[in-house]
Amino acid sequence: MQVNPKLIKNQFEKSFETYSQNAIVQQVMAQKLIEELCKIRTQYKNVLELGSGTGLLTKEAAQALVFEKYFANDLVEKSKKYITEIIPNAVFYGGNAIKIKPSKKPDLIISNAMFQWFKNLAKVSEHCKNLLEKDGILAFTTFSEDNFKEIRELTGLSLEYKSLDEIIQILEKDFEILYKEEFTHQLKFNNPLELLAHMKNTGVNSLTSKHWTFKEVKEFCDNYKEKFPEISLTYSPIVIICLKK
Repeated sequence: MQVNPKLIKNQFEKSFETYSQNAIVQQVMAQKLIEELCKIRTQYKNVLELGSGTGLLTKEAAQALVFEKYFANDLVEKSKKYITEIIPNAVFYGGNAIKIKPSKKPDLIISNAMFQWFKNLAKVSEHCKNLLEKDGILAFTTFSEDNFKEIRELTGLSLEYKSLDEIIQILEKDFEILYKEEFTHQLKFNNPLELLAHMKNTGVNSLTSKHWTFKEVKEFCDNYKEKFPEISLTYSPIVIICLKK
């Protein structure tokens, strides 16, 4: 399906106030990414974070990494407020991640739960390679094809997720893979309405601009309870750390 950047921006902007307390899996992903990164290297000159959002990954990086300068980017300008509260002298760049030009070349690019929104991963990989210093590291999390499989089965709505093998195959042109992992995390809810609220509160209801009628919401809830009586939602995170060739 086609991804609408304006819709993504609007939906995530609306969810900023509720994101951190609802982004349970994204928090796990951020912690895992930094934990594994620290096993490889902890000291950097310039760090660039793509898709900084409300600063879940920023907090983890600020606590665990040693760096001279921190650059952050997000489609939503409001992100700057969150990032500078965590790292006061951080430099923020609003807008498209592959169009920004940091004032200093980073030796680390990090990103959490954002790469799945890119339409052309090969182009992003090449861009990150060109941005990075020699021996620079790209460390990010994303999701595989099983992500939100319940939603896809019921509505047909889904991003074009890639498998771990497909992602690795694309990255290997520009990077040496240092660490890769894929895991599943299921969340359970009391009812489908609670699940829908979770998706809205984390901004991931950005797949369509269509507003559901009361009848469509009821139909979705009834179908969900029938198909998935445990009212679970599947996340399938991927963690990748790689070195510039």
